[in-house]
Amino acid sequence: MDLSIIVPTFNEGPNVDELLRRIGDALEGRVFEVIFVDDSTDDTPEIIAAAAPHAGFPVRLIHREDPVAGLGGAVVAGFQAAGSRWCLVMDGDLQHPPEDIPRLIERADRGDVDVVIASRYASGGTSKGLADATRTAVSRASTALTKAMFPRKLANCSDPMTGFFLVDTQAVDVEALRPRGFKILLEVLARRQLRVDEVPFDFASRHAGTSKATFTQGVRFLTQLAMLRFGRMSAFALVGGFGAIANLVIMWGLIRLGMDYVPAAIIASVITIVTNFLLLEYLVFADMRSESGRMLTRFVKSFTFNGLEAIIRIPVLSILVEGAHIPAVLAAALTLIAAFVLRFVFHALVVYAPRRAARPAATTEAAPAPAGRRTLD
Repeated sequence: MDLSIIVPTFNEGPNVDELLRRIGDALEGRVFEVIFVDDSTDDTPEIIAAAAPHAGFPVRLIHREDPVAGLGGAVVAGFQAAGSRWCLVMDGDLQHPPEDIPRLIERADRGDVDVVIASRYASGGTSKGLADATRTAVSRASTALTKAMFPRKLANCSDPMTGFFLVDTQAVDVEALRPRGFKILLEVLARRQLRVDEVPFDFASRHAGTSKATFTQGVRFLTQLAMLRFGRMSAFALVGGFGAIANLVIMWGLIRLGMDYVPAAIIASVITIVTNFLLLEYLVFADMRSESGRMLTRFVKSFTFNGLEAIIRIPVLSILVEGAHIPAVLAAALTLIAAFVLRFVFHALVVYAPRRAARPAATTEAAPAPAGRRTLD
């Protein structure tokens, strides 16, 4: 089969030459291309550009100045740029051995699958390349959680967290993918019922560099999981729930310090409005940011709405406390719950609404390359 190998990279320069050499050796005699989708902040793009002419096969580079949606967004950009129907995704750190690529191709060549997954947890595979016991435990736990939430779609998948897989892009609605962070395979499998099979592989140690996994990536994974399973409103609810708890804790603490409940509620509201906006910006609506104008404009809309809502909520809170004799914290909880639906609708339809496209010109011209993207063909 013709094949496009998509390698998302972030500061992986020391691995590039070795990766290309091993891919070339593993796929000698086959027709394929390698597409690096690079979000690096170092000299990795220059290293790729220097290595490309000597690879012996087509090497393409897409460098994203604005790394929308992280590694998953890079993979989607690779799908969109690929010249082949079948795309193989692998990391650039050599923890996914290029020597295993032919086994994935051979399984796909039988013609009865849409996705072939290189699994650490299938019989014969290992996860020895994970840095320590903590990462191993986190990987196992996240795998178990994911399979529990998608029992049907992941029935034949032991390793939905892997970043090493071969996919028939004609079986996937690429434009519908909304990745957040690292776990692009989960996004692919959860969106549509696909025919899946696995081959085991040994997850190797990094050739060079350090792991890019962070606590923030973990939070993004949980948000992605919630949105795939329950939809955007559930993720909004999670953020809102966090904000409500933070609001109550701050208010309670200020009251304990001797502050009156009204200024305590105002201070708690301002803090949580700002915090919640940042969580919405980078977790819930991350896939809509690029189409909805400037961040400052979104913040002003969000802050204004939430400020007005808080201004209205404070008198309601006062009525509940003074008139209905409801405890202050309980009354605050009731008003926060009542505001949830209005907040979601406003943010989805106003704050993150796509900007209107300009009316097309009468003449047809070639579209310019997207701003902030540099390509090497």
